This record gives sequence, structure tokens and C-alpha cells, in this order.
Amino acid sequence: MLVGRGPQVWLGGVAALFLAFLCMQSLLSTYPYLRLLPRALSMATRPPEASAPAPAGSDYVAGSVSVVFVTCPNDKIAKTIARAVVEKRLAACVNLIPHITSIYEWKGKIEEDSEVMMMMKTQTALAPSLTEFIRSVHPYEVVEVITLPVQQGNLPYLHWVKDSTTHQ
Repeated sequence: MLVGRGPQVWLGGVAALFLAFLCMQSLLSTYPYLRLLPRALSMATRPPEASAPAPAGSDYVAGSVSVVFVTCPNDKIAKTIARAVVEKRLAACVNLIPHITSIYEWKGKIEEDSEVMMMMKTQTALAPSLTEFIRSVHPYEVVEVITLPVQQGNLPYLHWVKDSTTHQ
């Protein structure tokens, strides 16, 4: 409490606030992404919303498009698989994310490998066929294939994914 302590304490507090303001301004100009921190923190503390409905007038069904993640040992194998799934219309698009490091336990030993992550967009109904195809051509004994449904997104893109893939 500042009562009875004199003006020095009060002025010291004001000076500290002023210095903090100056430091914050220099930090924000050097690291502009810090401006996003309050939004990121508020999003992290907010409870997840239930499956949000598609906007009014939309014919997109939440979860009818999925993103499928697959790891590959190298770029050459990833590109071969990516081209094949797009040609077979099992995926509309495949993004290759190079140079990921995977650390995992395999047969009782901790392993560390450099891999390529494939991120595929497809119809959820095609995920089983896509998984089976990947398992048939992939060199790993146990292939990572993880499918996550897309609840919402850019509607023209989601429609393009559906139009670019066939329902088998």
C-alpha cells in the first residue's frame, strides 16, 4: 500500500510502468508476432466448441472431408506415393513436409529418424481405401496413417476436395 510511504514510492511505481511500456514497445517492434500472444492464450483457455455447424446455405457436411497424415522415410518415396494417390483420385492434394524428426520406441529401442510428413486431403468415405493403398505400397512394416475429419473450412476448397476425389 502506498499510504504513508511518500511520493518516492508512487513515482517509483510510475517510473516502473513507464519503463515496462518502453520495453514492451521495443519488444513488439522486434518481435511483432508477440501481438498475437493474448489471442493465442485466450484461445488456449477457452473450452473447445462442439462441432460447429456449417454456415447457413452451405451443403458441406462437417467431417465429410478428412486430412490424412502419413510419414515416409524419404522424399522419393513420399513423392511416389503422393502422385499415385492423386492419380487414383484417392486424395485431392498431398503436401510434403520435409525434414521432420521422429523419435519413437520400436522393438524395445528408442529410435530417431528423419522423415517426410505427407498431409493428404480426401473424402472421409475414401479414408479406408486410401489407407489400404498406402499400406500396400509403403516400405514400413507398420505404416503411420492418421485420419482427422475436417469440421469446417473454406467451402470452395472443401468442395474442390470432394470433386477431385472419387467415391469408390
